[in-house]
Amino acid sequence: MKKIFWLLTVAITIVLTGCGGSKGNGNEKLQLWIAPNQTQEEFWNEVVKEWNQSGNGLQVEVKTIPAAGSSEEAIMNAVASDTAPDISTNIFSGFGAQLFDLGVVKNLNEFDQYNELIATRKMENIMKAWTINGETPVLPVYSNPVLLWWRGDILEELGFEGVPKTYDDIYKLSEMYAKPNKRYAVKVLAGKNWWDRWFDYISYYYAASNGGAYIVNGKAIFNNETGKEVAKYIEKMHTKGWSSANFGTSNIFFEGTVLGEVKGPWDLAYGRTQYPEIMKTVKIGPMLVPSGIKTEKPYTLADSKGLVIFKSSKHPKEAWEFVKWVFEKDELSKLWLEKTGMPPARGDLTTNSIFAEFYKKDKKAAEYAKYVDVAMPPAMQENTIDIQQAMTSEMIEPIVLKTKTVSEAVDSAVKAINNIIEK
Repeated sequence: MKKIFWLLTVAITIVLTGCGGSKGNGNEKLQLWIAPNQTQEEFWNEVVKEWNQSGNGLQVEVKTIPAAGSSEEAIMNAVASDTAPDISTNIFSGFGAQLFDLGVVKNLNEFDQYNELIATRKMENIMKAWTINGETPVLPVYSNPVLLWWRGDILEELGFEGVPKTYDDIYKLSEMYAKPNKRYAVKVLAGKNWWDRWFDYISYYYAASNGGAYIVNGKAIFNNETGKEVAKYIEKMHTKGWSSANFGTSNIFFEGTVLGEVKGPWDLAYGRTQYPEIMKTVKIGPMLVPSGIKTEKPYTLADSKGLVIFKSSKHPKEAWEFVKWVFEKDELSKLWLEKTGMPPARGDLTTNSIFAEFYKKDKKAAEYAKYVDVAMPPAMQENTIDIQQAMTSEMIEPIVLKTKTVSEAVDSAVKAINNIIEK
């Protein structure tokens, strides 16, 4: 994180003093950077080839993001040295906020036909969480909702109908199945790393709050009734021994150590390859919500990344024309889905006929498609790592270790996060 802040400082100096030389990369082709991922490379290479042959606009050259400690580090190095591409993909919400605060990316909603493009892809609800002060620095490419997988075979043996949907449901199931230090109803906490908060507390908070933000106008606000109810659920599951913070193997779900675990669509391929028979019994359900909430489709977190257009581009309008062309072609969204297996960020996956055949063949992938329009990215905050580390140290760990009450832990986390944001 210190390295990112150093890079930000260097880049800010360049922006403010103009010491970075002439803007743009000087090439006659648009430069597109993409994630160093085989399936995504296959998609973008095919798309760029079609675009370049179409004659619709400036030619595009596609490259993987240069090797570095992370994609974020490579991109910030490019910003600092004035060698950023015209367009870069692989931007998550927190990093998008960093780039926005630095002032180096375009506001996409100022481009021609932006609103029409969003409406065509039914992205209105999705884009609410990608907006900062009325501006849109990032256009999400894909959206991976996280949902709960359940061992359907064991649920049936227990006589439990359907899948758990509320906290009361899981308490009931825990009493039927859990045996402390041996087996558990659900893996509530994803782990101890900062990013694990995406797959536990934040996902549960989105579900319980009907998609409400946990940081609003630069202030953490999850020390509200909803945030504390989520924390009480975590406390009860661990106090009762119905879940654990110390699982020793990544295959606890398939082994039956837990009946439920938060997973993303990227887990489908692994499960089918390694545990094909068990996968036939797997049931996929929504994030659990407090028992007073009545909804069939609770909000959840989206593991989502998008693209930006840099202000240093000599050809921002041409870059937008390419982006718009990619996003408005349904067949390219279908190609993305087929190549990567990840849902494109659009709200019509279950209603647009072009996706019908794919989801007819893959019912489990179809479950994820249902939630794309209610899957929220993490808060658009540049201090994502520090914020979520504070969630862990000030809230999650004290709750599990019983060193603070739920109320004290949540209040402490909110105070610590607001201090981070204000610095």
